[in-house]
Amino acid sequence: MFNKVARGQGPPFSSTTSVLPIYRKLDILAASAKYDVSCSSSGVKEGDAYKGSFGSTTPAGICHSWTSDGRCVSLLKVLLTNFCVYDCAYCINRRSNDIRRASFTPKEISGLTINFYKRNYIEGLFLSSGIIKNPDYTMELLIRSVEILRKQQGFGGYVHLKIIPGADPVLIKKAGLLADRVSVNIELPSNKSLNLLCPDKSKDAILKPMGQVAYELKCAKEEGTKSRHYPPFASAGQSTQLIIGATPESDLHIMTLSESLYRKMQLKRVYYSAYVAVNNDRRLPSNAKPMLLREHRLYQGDWLLRFYGFKPHELLNDETPFFDAALDPKASWALRNLHMFPVEINTADYSVLLKVPGVGVKSADKILRARKLTRLKADDLKKLGIVLKRAKYFITADGKYYGKTIITEEKIRKKLVDECISKYSEPEQLRLPFAQSVRC
Repeated sequence: MFNKVARGQGPPFSSTTSVLPIYRKLDILAASAKYDVSCSSSGVKEGDAYKGSFGSTTPAGICHSWTSDGRCVSLLKVLLTNFCVYDCAYCINRRSNDIRRASFTPKEISGLTINFYKRNYIEGLFLSSGIIKNPDYTMELLIRSVEILRKQQGFGGYVHLKIIPGADPVLIKKAGLLADRVSVNIELPSNKSLNLLCPDKSKDAILKPMGQVAYELKCAKEEGTKSRHYPPFASAGQSTQLIIGATPESDLHIMTLSESLYRKMQLKRVYYSAYVAVNNDRRLPSNAKPMLLREHRLYQGDWLLRFYGFKPHELLNDETPFFDAALDPKASWALRNLHMFPVEINTADYSVLLKVPGVGVKSADKILRARKLTRLKADDLKKLGIVLKRAKYFITADGKYYGKTIITEEKIRKKLVDECISKYSEPEQLRLPFAQSVRC
């Protein structure tokens, strides 16, 4: 058994942790950070906020993830400390867990970031922390880490900083002035679930800093148009994370919450994290496997909310509050609304084109431009990037229907499901490490 300091009950920078080699601290604290998925730099703009600095600030994006073409763009994703005074049921770092504990000093964090960046290991920093003493004390340590990095080390690259719920508004503003992106994790979709699994946290303590960040972002945008000297505030915006599957809320509830956050809090992204069973607790579900397919469907639904003009109650309703496991949300919606289809690709409005399965935002734009010059046929649609295997059941091209089936929900659904199965049943020559699990 570990001693009290090791269990998270002792001081964060005790002699027990200070004697650990820095690579052992990194091993412990990087592992402790892996369940937070809310890290991305999409939207960060190139600038010279830190003149004479170094580090990539281009809008190409930095994220702890695989890109669509298989490239890995990396952050140093780490906790300042995994000591925590809270006892959240789902968290590996909760105070009652008997795990190895460690803490970095702000100087160690900045030094690691600089050294890793110069060795081309990383492109930026994602820094979070367990709660030590209280939210303000923890937030001050996080801010100090980034201050050293920015002002003493001259690092101008990407920094994503976690906001601690309950921290003083002055500290939250200071964090936004230093970081490219900030995030406050909601974690659970309802106040009831939060009270059950996270008795030390409150809904207001989470939503208040999110609201402040939204206000500061709005002010920075308005004042930035008036004066180029107005300091940027979290130029890549704010994000949050929701844990999926630890509590009974439906996909409809989660999508409704996400839509509200996008509208009221100016969020760039809501990240969905399938619950991973790391603790034994009677309040948690007994299923051991993460709901990865459900997580994937929520991301697809989220995309439809943000870019395709859908509303939560269009995608789901009280009779079907969960997404279809067999089909993506847009195809499921189209099958429930077959009275709107097929649509003529040469005359349909842009908003209607976006509702067609297999037609994306970019391909819809291409259709609008191309049909000004000619009447589009099936061969033309393939060249424009339309996924005709799905779209053909819901469109006509120059008056011709290419679905080759009776337009009924049962018939088209069977065709789509069979196509999805056959797509992933073909032999693979090489399975790369970033390949996703089977998802339609």
